[in-house]
Amino acid sequence: MGRATVRAFAREGARVGLIARDTEGLHVAAREVDELGGRGLAIPADVADANQVEAAAAQIENELGPVAVWVNNAMATIFGRVTDVTPEEYKRATEVTYLGTVYGTMAALRRMLPRNAGKIIQAGSALAYRSIPLQAAYCGAKHAIRGFTDSLRAELIHTKSGIALTMIDLPAVNTPQFDWARTHMPRQPRPVPPVVQPEVIAEHIFRAALRPQREY
Repeated sequence: MGRATVRAFAREGARVGLIARDTEGLHVAAREVDELGGRGLAIPADVADANQVEAAAAQIENELGPVAVWVNNAMATIFGRVTDVTPEEYKRATEVTYLGTVYGTMAALRRMLPRNAGKIIQAGSALAYRSIPLQAAYCGAKHAIRGFTDSLRAELIHTKSGIALTMIDLPAVNTPQFDWARTHMPRQPRPVPPVVQPEVIAEHIFRAALRPQREY
């Protein structure tokens, strides 16, 4: 989904900073930005580390200019019953999915508040409203993102801020997470139909950057 979003912005000539763990996919995505007419910058970092996120944001502004749009999209999950998931697994899923969003939002706000302008987009989920079994770590983190985002939105409204805050509530999406996410289940997890393609989500994220609203 992040890759599809990168392509959507790149086709419009955007300068795109990508923050993710140091994998081949990160660097390939950055090259795709250049090939599609934008300018890509790959920054290896763990979004569960606030200092790494802040350093990445500083590098993006130094090399690409002021951040106009910030999208929080990182996630980690573990499939299994509550009693089968370890404390360490809960901790990691929460740090990446929830705290990664918090740290990214804070890094964006440090740059946007002085300019009183910018757009922050959170990749939420239908599971932030209705939890399902075998996904407690992920559902808990997505509920937390919604609570955090609603609190921040109230603060921005109170100060009449020019910063727009949007949450994209996702359905089941055809992503690689079901192949690489850790599972304690006897069978391979699959998204619950109907399943949409990541390009559909990317289109809405790009739309939110142009026409922000509370939720999509």
